[in-house]
Amino acid sequence: MNRRMLSREDEEAAGDEIEVRREDQDKINRFSRLHQRELGIEEELKDKNKEKEELDDLDTELELVEDEEELVQYKIGDSFFHIPHAQAKEMLGIAAAKLEKEIEDLQDKLETIHIEMNGLKVDLYARFGRTINLET
Repeated sequence: MNRRMLSREDEEAAGDEIEVRREDQDKINRFSRLHQRELGIEEELKDKNKEKEELDDLDTELELVEDEEELVQYKIGDSFFHIPHAQAKEMLGIAAAKLEKEIEDLQDKLETIHIEMNGLKVDLYARFGRTINLET
């Protein structure tokens, strides 16, 4: 029969169980909610960056149009409209600027979340040491 021997650290950790206070549980819950929010924002940021790449590709395609008087198809909602090349470029520029602002806002939110999560990690690791795992 193979028995697992506890290391001195394991024995010390088992003997020094730390009581989880209400304040500690609130911090753990807050960390968990922030982590879920972080995942959602990262997914949204990924989608926005993909959308930005697509707009950049469209801008490149519009640059290749030889006749600037030509009408081009532009999608608004679920419909396509034929609009002048110059108007399409202008609308595309506005959409790209709006999307860039949304990306910046999401990055700012993500940074704020990371700062708060790091603060919670410091507090919780100081209280619980290796008995808690907050790695995401």
